[in-house]
Amino acid sequence: MTLIKQVLVATDFSACADRAMGYALAMATAWKAELCVMTVLEFYPGMDPDYTVNKMYLDHLRAEASRQLAGVEARAKAAGQPVTVRIETGIPSQAVQTVAQTIGADLLVVGTHGRTGLDHVLIGSTAERVVRMAPCPVLAVKADKGGVALPAMTSIKRIVVPIDLSACSLDALEYAVQFAKPFGASITILHAMEPVAYGLDFSLSHAKEWKEQRAYLEKRLTVLVACLQAQGLQADHVLKPGLPADSIASYVTQQGYDLMIMGTHGRRGISHVLVGSIAGAMLRHAPCPVLTVRQFNFGSDYHRVVPLGDT
Repeated sequence: MTLIKQVLVATDFSACADRAMGYALAMATAWKAELCVMTVLEFYPGMDPDYTVNKMYLDHLRAEASRQLAGVEARAKAAGQPVTVRIETGIPSQAVQTVAQTIGADLLVVGTHGRTGLDHVLIGSTAERVVRMAPCPVLAVKADKGGVALPAMTSIKRIVVPIDLSACSLDALEYAVQFAKPFGASITILHAMEPVAYGLDFSLSHAKEWKEQRAYLEKRLTVLVACLQAQGLQADHVLKPGLPADSIASYVTQQGYDLMIMGTHGRRGISHVLVGSIAGAMLRHAPCPVLTVRQFNFGSDYHRVVPLGDT
């Protein structure tokens, strides 16, 4: 199947966006897809665009955006990739969502600063809002880790897919199967086995239950690996005990993967604020780019590789 026909990359011309552009070019080239680059002139509802000061402000932003987009076009042309450009006005995350829907984007590429702590709580992350709202999978790319600049993309050869055996995580694994093929990439299926709190009455029966659960998970993961190998992919699985966000980030950092692909339930509102999101944590802490799959239509004639239930 042709997984990606239209790639959209949103840029603010920062270092993060510049690195994301490199990935967008690679995605478009690998899939022989069309590439659209957009930028947003940040302008909030209620402001009058015809008011003299506001008009001067927008005209200045538009002129600067046009200048920088010309550089982006030249970069794409040098890579042999045709590109179209768009300048939108409004709230960035909403404008990106609208354009993605309008052009029928199959993949949206964005840069993210990976903010944490109070800074993240106060201003949030455009990338995270885009992940929760986008009508297609989103590839989020950071430019640095701990203040150290990350290298430009070289290749995607090792992909890690964290799963919790939910339908959305298995859909992400299904997506990863097709995504890996043009890159000749291997896939590691990673499951974080959460610790169980038994209190003071922990007993041999509880230990037996834990071992049975681990054996069940090993069996499920082994079956999934076999399904991927049947597609000609190199695949393995890892079962890591611990809290999901911490154990996933720690393991991926140690192993040096090129890309993480994962599902997201796309939680919104107070539930997202209170309990957070594993995908959101990975956007902030994963050392490699993160491709999130919230919704994807494989088509009615598509035959699944990854089973959704026990086999």
